Amino acid sequence: MPLTRAQKEDQLAVIEAQLDQANTLYLTDPVGLTVEEVTRLRRAFREADIQFKVLKNTLLRRVLEQRGGFEELVAQITGPTAVAFANDPSSPAKVLKKYLEGIGDKQLPRFKGAFIDGAVFGEGQLEALASLKSKDELLGEVIGLLLSPIQNVLAALNAPGATLAGAVQTLAERAE
Repeated sequence: MPLTRAQKEDQLAVIEAQLDQANTLYLTDPVGLTVEEVTRLRRAFREADIQFKVLKNTLLRRVLEQRGGFEELVAQITGPTAVAFANDPSSPAKVLKKYLEGIGDKQLPRFKGAFIDGAVFGEGQLEALASLKSKDELLGEVIGLLLSPIQNVLAALNAPGATLAGAVQTLAERAE
């Protein structure tokens, strides 16, 4: 049943709001998945705080074209399309990769492409995207790198005192 003009306007507004909230967009082709498989995939995305929806291509294209900057991604919107909206660039790829590993040989849904902070990634780049570190992991590494010199300085400052105390004690024992 075709959508009315009002329903299309409502869906356009929903897609625009999701784009406002997310800086990452993943496109997949869900054709061939059973209802149970789609439900499991949606659950996996929801647990990772990712919005996953099947959208009408014409509506998605219209929003992306109006916004601009999505030209390369618009070319990948063919056939049935399910979209994952997220703020962490690697989390949708990790969810998809884990899901694909758990279902065996079927290899569905098919990864079509991704848009991450202005960069477009194609079909064969799911592995590379899944290997990206999350924002929290990167922040942890940066903090560790920043703390490392401080810890080295503190260790160096404490070491001569301990060495000096040991030398004094040794000298005192010899004197006795």
